[in-house]
Amino acid sequence: MRTPLFRAPALVPAAALLAGLAGLAVAAEVRAAPAPAEDGVARSTPATGDPENFGASCRTLVQGSAVTVHCQNPYPRTDRVRLHVECARWWDVDTDSAPVEVGPADYAQVTGRCWKEVKAAWITHEPAAPGS
Repeated sequence: MRTPLFRAPALVPAAALLAGLAGLAVAAEVRAAPAPAEDGVARSTPATGDPENFGASCRTLVQGSAVTVHCQNPYPRTDRVRLHVECARWWDVDTDSAPVEVGPADYAQVTGRCWKEVKAAWITHEPAAPGS
């Protein structure tokens, strides 16, 4: 008669490891999506034929109830970024940060938080006005 194999003891440490990893910080690359063309065809900038070089590259880090965004702008135009935080609890206040200008080859850090859990966090981009 064969001895039955018990796999449950091996699954317990794996489940504990996965539960522990779920509580760690989550990082994601967030970029603004281009506006859709009206006739469904993607277009480049009409004057030069080159795609528009705009938009800082941002990483979002959520740790518990705190959200931190690190943005770096590799393009020659200034980008104005805003952090938007949606909280999981209905009574918790959702927040939008003030616009932060990220100049060419510049770096910015924007933070936000909830009292309890964070449901969603995202960044919006807009070009800074010329001369500002």
